Amino acid sequence: MSLISYLTTIRFDFGALSGLGDDLRELGIKAPLIIADEGLARAGLIDRLKTVLPAGEDVPVFTGTPTNPTEGAVLAALELYRSAGCDGLIAIGGGSPIDLAKGVALLSTHEGRLEQYAAILGGIPKITSAVAPLIAIPTTAGTGSEVGRAALITLEDGRKLGFISPHLIPKRAICDPELTLGLPPALTAATGMDAITHCIETYLSPRNNPPAEAIALDGLDRAVNHIERAVSQGSDREARYEMLMAALEGGLTFQKGLGAVHALSHPLGGLKQVSLHHGTLNAVLLPYVLEFNEGSSGTKYDTIRQRLGLKPAESLADYIRSLNARLGMPATLAEMGVPRDCFPAIAKSATEDHSSATNPRPASIEDYRAILEAAYTGEPLQLSA
Repeated sequence: MSLISYLTTIRFDFGALSGLGDDLRELGIKAPLIIADEGLARAGLIDRLKTVLPAGEDVPVFTGTPTNPTEGAVLAALELYRSAGCDGLIAIGGGSPIDLAKGVALLSTHEGRLEQYAAILGGIPKITSAVAPLIAIPTTAGTGSEVGRAALITLEDGRKLGFISPHLIPKRAICDPELTLGLPPALTAATGMDAITHCIETYLSPRNNPPAEAIALDGLDRAVNHIERAVSQGSDREARYEMLMAALEGGLTFQKGLGAVHALSHPLGGLKQVSLHHGTLNAVLLPYVLEFNEGSSGTKYDTIRQRLGLKPAESLADYIRSLNARLGMPATLAEMGVPRDCFPAIAKSATEDHSSATNPRPASIEDYRAILEAAYTGEPLQLSA
């Protein structure tokens, strides 16, 4: 088994889940709360998790995690955490349970409303090391939240905000590819495209961090070379291993900052009138953002082309469109059911999102509107002069 110490301590290999008891003891967690969702409960993964817990069946479980974690769900889980006398958390699932658990870990030790800790509202320095210990166990290969310093949570007023701090990085990550073998093809594709987007956006971020860029390129290599096998052959152990590693690397590297894809997908994911999967949004938006950023990243596009085996003049945007099509992803926001009348508000929110600041090309409200319109219709990107 690989034990990786980078940003946090990571158990990575088939069978890594068996080390959970050791992690609980090392962190001093005697009364954990499990954060999951109803789908994981129905799939039997919570029962499987309990078999390796010292306390077994006596561990309380919160399964009310929505598709996109909300402030209301955080508060409901927090109430259970406190009433059960818990002293730490185990999050199992995709990015939603892990992000929700980060919100509980924060509010269990920090006073006041959740909103005050949001990054864009000056909350980063308010988050201290007192955050409750969290062990994250991903069952999808995409978000990288198990090693990420951010949580995306939709507040009661509908704003989807980022909560960012090195103290929010889970104290342990258990990455067991065995847990991803049953992931359905559509979810495998969507989460895999999330990992690919993380690696591309981080690599293109203008911040100077060569180690992060090297990790991003390695993650991109692994993902593009194995995502189609993972989707078409879900029991392919090598493909599942490589996709989980790609997702992990995406999470390790996006400390460098993301870009316009995430600046748009964050507020879109907070819409109440339609439930939108984060990875699918990223897949649809990525080609249009790549077109928008063309010429703003020095030689980095050439480097990505080389890693993908493309010719110097080939379009990265078209490569992603073709990959999306082969994976059965929707081609436009219209196919996803995104309401067009939300675009003015989404474009404004994108300019305020923390990911916008690290896009390689500054984007205005008008630019974001143009990207949304192109991604909605599938027509070429039209930018104002």
